[in-house]
Amino acid sequence: MKYRHAFHAGNFADVHKHVTLLALLRGLARKDTGFLLLDTHAGRGLYDLGDADARKGNEAATGITRLEAFLTDADRPAATELADYLGIVQHIRSERRDRRCYPGSPLLGLHALRPQDRAVFIETQPSEHAALRAAVGKHATVECADGFLRLANWLPPRERRALVLIDPPYEETAADFRAVQRALNETLRRLANAVVMIWYPIKHGRDTDQWLERLALQWPTAAGGAAIPCLVTELWVHPRDNRAGLNGSGLLIANPPYLVAEQMRLWLPELHRALDPARTGGWLVRESLAVTSAP
Repeated sequence: MKYRHAFHAGNFADVHKHVTLLALLRGLARKDTGFLLLDTHAGRGLYDLGDADARKGNEAATGITRLEAFLTDADRPAATELADYLGIVQHIRSERRDRRCYPGSPLLGLHALRPQDRAVFIETQPSEHAALRAAVGKHATVECADGFLRLANWLPPRERRALVLIDPPYEETAADFRAVQRALNETLRRLANAVVMIWYPIKHGRDTDQWLERLALQWPTAAGGAAIPCLVTELWVHPRDNRAGLNGSGLLIANPPYLVAEQMRLWLPELHRALDPARTGGWLVRESLAVTSAP
């Protein structure tokens, strides 16, 4: 059976990924020139948290629902990035007249784009692609294809700036990790200044760390051998060495926009407090060899 994100929509990993995506888009928008948002594994775009698939694991209860409750009860304003994320979620719910819907990365991304920006969303499953096309309408280009194979078609873009989101299902974990590495290399070879955001699951910390170490040894460089900056951010709500299931959410970001890492060190601890009230997990922000983390 092909992966269906509806079972996991709005969970803690979605929240971590989507807050970060919006922060990156806001960072890119500091410059007036337009950019391309390219999502290689876009999903259906909009999810119903009240349907049978979403209710089966009720994962949104420990993600978007928990964050909403936390910020409602807080006695101080939320970090800008968290308020921005929740504001867009609430706007989409109001626009759709559906308090139980949850927007995926395509709809969240579209709400952060400006008139000079473009979006391309790619989804391989026909049924999810049809739902995605209905969700975004005429506001973006939507393709039913393998997102890994379509990178070459869209890069480099005419804007010469891009944010490429790579978020495969990891059904075949080892194969998907290899495909992600190839996609990263291909993207940066075609557009060295592209902001690339790769989501990865943390199911066992040692396996994740080994993959990141292997990736570091083969980290691409720009023309002339210039180093391409890298940012790693993780949020885990269970111990990283627990093999019971999904323990955490990781994001590898190439060419992060200016000040994103510094701002992340402010809002990520707050997000962790909201999503991990039992304090069984932690968070991490790492640039190159500099590490800032908290248990």
